[in-house]
Amino acid sequence: MATRYYISLADGARARGSDPNLSFTAQGAEAFAEQLQAALREDALFERWRALQDEPDEVDASLGATDPAATVTGKQDDLHIDLLVTTSISGTVLKHRMRLLAGSSWTLRDVTSA
Repeated sequence: MATRYYISLADGARARGSDPNLSFTAQGAEAFAEQLQAALREDALFERWRALQDEPDEVDASLGATDPAATVTGKQDDLHIDLLVTTSISGTVLKHRMRLLAGSSWTLRDVTSA
């Protein structure tokens, strides 16, 4: 069952994770949406993160969940960016991906059934 997540980035320039190799590189709403959508549809971000762990083989495999049908749209208003995510991925996995991509510079504003 798909869920809609309403995510806000107060300042796109500050929405960066602690590791530049895992972080957003986007500059605008559409690019943020594309990068998050790829992170949900494919396991590349998870695999890069897992490879950096002390014991990669002991990482919880459920964090690598993907949703090939995930969609993300972005809307920008000055520096503020709103992302609308529709996915079957759990909230736990989505939050993990967002922390990798944006660090703590994001807010989950609402969650609804899709």
